[in-house]
Amino acid sequence: MTHTLHRAGQPESLKDDFVVFAMSAKMVNAEGSGEKMKRFIEIVERYRPINFGDMKTGNIYNITREEIYKDVQDTSIVHFVFADRKVVAKIIKDLEQARLGISVVISGLIDETDRICEQVGLQMHTVEYSGGIFGQIKHLPEQPILDIMTMCGHGMVAKRLVREMVKQVEAKKMTVAEAAMELAKPCQCGVFNTKRAEKLIEDMIGIRP
Repeated sequence: MTHTLHRAGQPESLKDDFVVFAMSAKMVNAEGSGEKMKRFIEIVERYRPINFGDMKTGNIYNITREEIYKDVQDTSIVHFVFADRKVVAKIIKDLEQARLGISVVISGLIDETDRICEQVGLQMHTVEYSGGIFGQIKHLPEQPILDIMTMCGHGMVAKRLVREMVKQVEAKKMTVAEAAMELAKPCQCGVFNTKRAEKLIEDMIGIRP
């Protein structure tokens, strides 16, 4: 199960939102996997990710790349965010050729992810779906706010922070890009897509490119 599974939104918004991450399995292949994880970083970061982080250390909006890389351990889970399916396909091809021996997960719309695997000559090993949200959903924030909040799978991006950032952009005290970067900082794992956040904020306040 992955915490990147429950991103809310319309398919048109989610089709440009991919998380690629790697992890080892305790008692199976964790021992010595830290060096493999560093190699994973070296391969994937060449493709200029939108965001990047390790759940134990932080993401590039609240810590340096060097600190993330240096602190990678056998138990680390390293995440990268991208917005282009073709780029993700190139990454998966590189990783397949590298044969690192650690699990690689792509999180995205199932059709888009299937196309990536097909393009590089692979078959999906396992597929997981989000079952949606049940219970007292009347207490959830409005959909545009929820779309932004759920880009942090651990729920660290609060609805009040989203509303405040939108307010700051409306008042012209921050740019859309600055607001998106502030929203990314609490997401420790680095799975928050700032480019998608920018578009969602623009839609909320009626900004058109």
